[in-house]
Amino acid sequence: MLIYLMRHGETDWNKERRLQGQSDIPLNEYGIELAAKTAEAMEEIPFDMAFCSPLERAEKTARIILGERNTPLYADSRLMEINFGSKEGICFDTAKQNPEDPLHHFFCSPDRYVPEEGAESFEQAVERGHIFFQEKIFPLEGSCEAVLIVAHGAFNRSFLNSVLGIPLKDFWRVGLPNCAVSIFSLKKGELRVLEESRIYYGEPVNSRP
Repeated sequence: MLIYLMRHGETDWNKERRLQGQSDIPLNEYGIELAAKTAEAMEEIPFDMAFCSPLERAEKTARIILGERNTPLYADSRLMEINFGSKEGICFDTAKQNPEDPLHHFFCSPDRYVPEEGAESFEQAVERGHIFFQEKIFPLEGSCEAVLIVAHGAFNRSFLNSVLGIPLKDFWRVGLPNCAVSIFSLKKGELRVLEESRIYYGEPVNSRP
């Protein structure tokens, strides 16, 4: 079984380099265009099942990718972006340039990042991602050929890194532009990464914060 783990299309907050987290920011026009180009390139993939984050930018992207297919699409809150609490909406560059900013480590030394109260750690995001896969994806082996999952940049990278064995200090090693697709195989309960961060359009956008 093949699993296509995809990041949503561009939003205005992506373009403005603002931290979205679980804020429900919609796709902008270019984000819709990127999703449409990606959908065209993936139109022959016979998706049997699809899942998405319930945030609008992810669900809209999933629906564009599926197009006229009759593929069932299920929203699952475990696919939401990492929660950044009161820091959602801040500019990346402000935090990156200020070592005293609580989010400085998130961007510059992820292994030292400590989320504020009410926010979420990398480990918590990875845990809910693996629970989702165990409960929703692994049971589909043998009955599905291809599954689509549309979620978010930091969440997807957290899960991808965990499968690849990339340490937390190298969290940003893999770039994940908007609409990037990482392809996994699932065979006898074992996940393997076949391709990471593939894009189906021209110049990648918003690969890293």
